[in-house]
Amino acid sequence: MRDRILRQPDPPQSIDLTPMLDVVFIMLIFFIVTATFIREPGIDVDCTVATTGAGQTPAILVAIAQDDSIWVDQQKVDADNLRLHILRLRTENPHGGLVIQADGKASMETLSKVADTARAAGIDDLSVSTRSP
Repeated sequence: MRDRILRQPDPPQSIDLTPMLDVVFIMLIFFIVTATFIREPGIDVDCTVATTGAGQTPAILVAIAQDDSIWVDQQKVDADNLRLHILRLRTENPHGGLVIQADGKASMETLSKVADTARAAGIDDLSVSTRSP
């Protein structure tokens, strides 16, 4: 009779996913940290058309709707409390300016009131958003 050699079966092969997961989590952290978050004023505004102008990266966005309501950080703000909201956002980014996105049907009185409030809050870099023709 032949001698039989008892062989043990090979253990099942498995792929170690730990290094791949480490790379995926590092990439996820990289994208989260480097992402820029754009603040929106909270409403869609139909801006007026301008023939000249320069682009700007705003720090504070204030929107004025058709009905002269004022919006900051997706919240409707009373004109009396606007200065407090601007000062709060100014502490987050002290070197940034303020951009007013006024609807074409909004009154100039409300736009002037927002601009005066921003100047009273210490913001000198003030601009009004328009769209290209």
